[in-house]
Amino acid sequence: MSQGSALPTVLVVPGLRDHVAEHWQTLLAARLPRVRVVPPMGRGDLDCAKRVEAIEREAQSIEGPIVIVAHSGGVIMVAHWAQRTKRPVLGALLATPPDFERPMPEGYPTLADLKDGGWLPVPRTRLPFMSVVAASRNDPLADTKRVMQLAHDWGSSVVDLGEVGHLNPASGYGPWPEAERLIDALTTAAL
Repeated sequence: MSQGSALPTVLVVPGLRDHVAEHWQTLLAARLPRVRVVPPMGRGDLDCAKRVEAIEREAQSIEGPIVIVAHSGGVIMVAHWAQRTKRPVLGALLATPPDFERPMPEGYPTLADLKDGGWLPVPRTRLPFMSVVAASRNDPLADTKRVMQLAHDWGSSVVDLGEVGHLNPASGYGPWPEAERLIDALTTAAL
């Protein structure tokens, strides 16, 4: 990250997982000079409103500019949060959003679980801040065309990551150095 007086705080928003030491978001948070992390809440409690409140609590506790770094279900949480917050955001890196409107693989929440938890419908309104969707061509949780439509609806630019699965440890990702470059690009473009 570049240094300077306007250095933003990075707000990390994990997806539907517990703490994972080798996840790229965990590793990124350990490297950044100014970072806050929305506590991971796992898959046990799918209450979307609770997760949105957790984002709001962390965002409001940060003084100065923020850049959001969300992954997977965290991207969908940010889309819900963006509809209600008044907190200014410089930009958001939205990595591999899942398609919560289609059935997901075994072991992931069902459509009924997501609906009951308040996740559906997925917000499709333009985000009130600059954003980039980092998309995978072979994400098992979302078809590329559906991700491109989400990005379009949110007013996000898209970075094609190629075939990176779901950009998580199961897909071979621990460190993801590209995240820092994308955060820098968002910060530079916003300032």
